[in-house]
Amino acid sequence: MKHATRTLGALVAALAIGIAAPQVFAHGDVVPQAVDTTGLKQLGADFLPTNPYRKNATAIRIGDSAYNQNCARCHGLGGVSGGIAPDLRYLPLGDEGDEVFLQRIRKGAVRDGRVYMPPFEGILPQEAMWAIRAWLETVHEE
Repeated sequence: MKHATRTLGALVAALAIGIAAPQVFAHGDVVPQAVDTTGLKQLGADFLPTNPYRKNATAIRIGDSAYNQNCARCHGLGGVSGGIAPDLRYLPLGDEGDEVFLQRIRKGAVRDGRVYMPPFEGILPQEAMWAIRAWLETVHEE
């Protein structure tokens, strides 16, 4: 009987680990999704200091999709954070917010050796980054 109880306990523990493991690693290594920027003016290799796509309908549509594919898992659907990462609806509008946004999306965020946000420079083109920013301004809140 003691052997059966121990075996049952081990089985329950293994089952619990199997169920919990995907949630533990849910924010682990995720592959960034490519963003189709067809329809947007190409910007070249040098990063622009301000968003050239502000209020551009095509950029907003592309940015909405790009955000959902690459940002929402941490920053929340619609820019509404669930507490894992900053709520991007509160980024300042205009050039001030552009500076903050571009620095963070390009370089990411690392504190005490821990990666809080991966850098997207070299992964997403600047056109995709600015399209995301154009969409974020449509969900802005004070």
